[in-house]
Amino acid sequence: MATEEHFSIGKFTGTFGVNGQLVLQHSLGKKTSLKGLEVMMVEVKRNDLLPFFVKETKIKNDTEIYVSLEDISSKEKAQKLVSRPVWLKEAAFKKYVSTSSSISLLGYIMYNNEEELSEIIEVIEQPHQVLAKIMYMEREMLIPVHPSFIVQIDSKNKKVILDLPEGLLDIYL
Repeated sequence: MATEEHFSIGKFTGTFGVNGQLVLQHSLGKKTSLKGLEVMMVEVKRNDLLPFFVKETKIKNDTEIYVSLEDISSKEKAQKLVSRPVWLKEAAFKKYVSTSSSISLLGYIMYNNEEELSEIIEVIEQPHQVLAKIMYMEREMLIPVHPSFIVQIDSKNKKVILDLPEGLLDIYL
């Protein structure tokens, strides 16, 4: 989900070792160590982001990174952050996200053919489909971003143009 200038990239899924290292599972779409990242935001309570300064990062695999944060020096302190969503400021998000990743669509405007629907505020990746959360006519909608519906993804103008099946939007109205 996107806030005004932050983008969710994943969450801490566990601790590693006894010195407070955390395992960050991300959906950036590419293997990365987040090298050069200074600050990440952690959602400690719903819609309450706190900045944490990054001491060190190391690649674990394609979708996970070991992260050491300042002031988190024990397994017990790190455990309090497990399952917490991790967010990046927009500039950092753009730097580290792969353009082929579905979360790179955050902030794009979704269209059903010529009709502008809304900004994509969250991308939900499920095993067999990707859903884009939008607010349309004051209602939250989950729209499938299926390859057979995609007309065009215009990265320059931040547009996703779909040809949705007849009646799909009516389900929400």
